[in-house]
Amino acid sequence: MSLLSVNHTTVYRYRRPVTFGEHRLMFRPRDSHDIRLVDTALMISPAAKIRWMHDVFSNSIAIASFQEAASELRFESRIVIDHYGLSYPDFPIEPFAQTYPFSYPAEEIADLGRSVERHYPDPDRKVDGWVKRFVETGGPVGTQDLLTRINQAVHQEFRYERRYTIGVQTPLETLEAGSGTCRDLALFMMGAVRALGFAARFVSGYLYDPAIEENDPADSEIQGAGDTHAWVQVYLPGAGWVEFDPTNGQVGGANLIRVAVAREPSQAVPLQGSYYGAAEDYIDMDVEVTVIKSEES
Repeated sequence: MSLLSVNHTTVYRYRRPVTFGEHRLMFRPRDSHDIRLVDTALMISPAAKIRWMHDVFSNSIAIASFQEAASELRFESRIVIDHYGLSYPDFPIEPFAQTYPFSYPAEEIADLGRSVERHYPDPDRKVDGWVKRFVETGGPVGTQDLLTRINQAVHQEFRYERRYTIGVQTPLETLEAGSGTCRDLALFMMGAVRALGFAARFVSGYLYDPAIEENDPADSEIQGAGDTHAWVQVYLPGAGWVEFDPTNGQVGGANLIRVAVAREPSQAVPLQGSYYGAAEDYIDMDVEVTVIKSEES
């Protein structure tokens, strides 16, 4: 168990005071057997009225409404959690699902539903071609080994890059570019494993990197820290939803702090909203995320 403190600050700047529409925040981690929320604080400037809700996936959503105009909009979230994630766990997969291919039980497929469906076009089956090389063995393959190799291949074959523009690349665009953000790589792996019939969903949250905390980021092999992060969960009978981080080639949630799970990335944007003013009023946006061990008890 680790006690971790997450500080997430987002600042928007404008050339003159503008007014703001509602903003939708997904900063609060999902309480579970592997993540326990200890403390939270949310500061917003200018002052906002906050209401809370759960979305269709039971993610915790804060809706901020504003009355004042301002030339700077600031969101600061501080969260302390108990974290119990495991590194490279041995999945207790049901015997019938330990080798691929397998079929989900009827009582589960009804609820997995669109998590199995492919959502993006691939007219020439290029994504299929990329992923099916992992199963062209002439016989069954181990399910855990298959998914681990796919996850590792995304990490090794695609270049990670930061990008702050809105939206994600489709799996086909990421394949053709050979690179992407953590969001793009997660969506690519989702498309790849869905092509094999697995149920997969998109996860947004935070990433803990001990090397950054020790002020030695040059020695870090983890990519994507210092910002919000994205990865994939794949549903395996007996094991449930298992974490795969293709950006780093890691399996299990040892360094991952779940905030939102969704069918696709547009449903798990950490912060979105609008302002009323001219397009040229917008200057820039800064995002800073730190995840460190906490001394609170």
